[in-house]
Amino acid sequence: MKRYFFALFLFIGLSPLKAQIIKDNPKLVVGIVVDQMRYDYLTRFWDQFEEGGFKRLVNDGFTFKNTHFNYVPTYTGPGHASVFTGTTPAYHGIISNSWFNKFEDQFVYCASDPSVQSLGTETRAGEMSPNRMLSTTFADENRLHTQMKGKTIGVALKDRGAILPAGHTANAAYWFNGGTEANWISSTYYMEELPKWVQDFNKSDKAESYLKTWEPLKNIDTYSQSGSDINEFEGGFNGMETASFPYDLKKIAPENGNYELIKATPFGNDLTAEFAKAAIKGEELGKDNITDVLTLSFSSTDYVGHNFGVNSKEVQDTYMRLDLAIADVLNYLDETVGAGEYTVFLTADHGAADVPNYLKSKKIPAGNFQDSELIMKLGQFVAEEYDSEELIANISNGQVFFNYTELSKEKVDADELQDKIAYFLLQQDNISRTFTRKQLQSGSFDKGIGSLIENGFNQKRSGDVVYVMDPGYIVFPETGTTHGSGFSYDTHAPLIFFGKGVKKGSTYKQAYINDIAPTISAMLGIAFPNAATGKPLSEMLDK
Repeated sequence: MKRYFFALFLFIGLSPLKAQIIKDNPKLVVGIVVDQMRYDYLTRFWDQFEEGGFKRLVNDGFTFKNTHFNYVPTYTGPGHASVFTGTTPAYHGIISNSWFNKFEDQFVYCASDPSVQSLGTETRAGEMSPNRMLSTTFADENRLHTQMKGKTIGVALKDRGAILPAGHTANAAYWFNGGTEANWISSTYYMEELPKWVQDFNKSDKAESYLKTWEPLKNIDTYSQSGSDINEFEGGFNGMETASFPYDLKKIAPENGNYELIKATPFGNDLTAEFAKAAIKGEELGKDNITDVLTLSFSSTDYVGHNFGVNSKEVQDTYMRLDLAIADVLNYLDETVGAGEYTVFLTADHGAADVPNYLKSKKIPAGNFQDSELIMKLGQFVAEEYDSEELIANISNGQVFFNYTELSKEKVDADELQDKIAYFLLQQDNISRTFTRKQLQSGSFDKGIGSLIENGFNQKRSGDVVYVMDPGYIVFPETGTTHGSGFSYDTHAPLIFFGKGVKKGSTYKQAYINDIAPTISAMLGIAFPNAATGKPLSEMLDK
């Protein structure tokens, strides 16, 4: 009798555990990255959003209000790779958009691959693949888990925004080549020729239709969440006297890269949404019970942000229009995959700084850092100290790369050179921190900017001394803005989960970008990406 009750107890006690591993996965996971979206855009423009886009995601999903990048540099390539691999540049290897490859003594682009050919273009714009990314994405792991039956498609205007998230095993990644072609293209890494649905899309006049007049979506007088339309802090377009509405895109296109101009307007996001819908239909994503993955990056927000700055009417209008594009995609998913049958997450690849000249006009410390001047001074210092002009191979991305062949020839100690350069840099105006390879390889930082530098430092690919500028300082022209730092304006990103398997709610608990991929992996019951360092965000899992 005792054995009977003990067995019954075990059965009752274990059956809930057994129930937890029975999967009811979404038919489709859509990972949305909004390029250069600061978290405060979500709150600042909230009253201007409609009900079906950002508000639907927030109200019916789970929002992490205190999500940050835990590494630097905060650029597009590293950002997209980190979101989908669940780790940082220290492990996935995408240390910047482009970086100095000390082994080849040249700059390399994060997605370039001369071993593949272009599809859909006569140019070399299609010679791209994920070959420089060292780790898997959750999309890769889903493909492996499903014996390659679950599809993965990547879509973005930017090649790196399409390629890196989709991973190594993707069925396809597509990006937009403007110029005189206006085509969505790919490479032979994925296929031998473009599918018919892509060819049909390119033959349509969809892209061409967006060379039209860009004027405010609503009465511009209601855009109270941004600065004046005409000001001295914006870049603007060639062929126009002021950076102000309206913009006759067809008229100014020849002076602004022809169809490339579409990328630099909110219509690039509309075009992306249209192509994403075509991909869902053409690839039959979410049509069975084997989970598919669509990685979707909206890139135009970055182009507009760089040009006009975070406080511009143009940025506000772009986000109001993006809100409608997201609503359109969600409605399409409801119709084709089924409401409640898909899961979406939305985040960003980095934020952006306020235009320094604008901050200075408000008496806030800021400025445009002249890195060319710093490079000249540092070269002179090293030449005087060691009687050699060849010890430094390159200075870029806030890093100093040594020429180790020359160090050996001149019998210069690398540790000593690191220390001397770090000390010299600290004496320069608006340099706030320096870190040497010796420090970063010791793994001694567990918080603060040192931890972020360490997480972005790849021992094989990164430089020998890293320097950090003061907050509010950027290497960029006097108008417009950029990103890349470890300060909150660049690291604080939105993070919203929505749909199947997600409960409603929000939290101010700190989360990190590299937590996203482990969270989706846990939801799907698949292996984490092979270099993942993040953790599942269990607060939002409806299981």
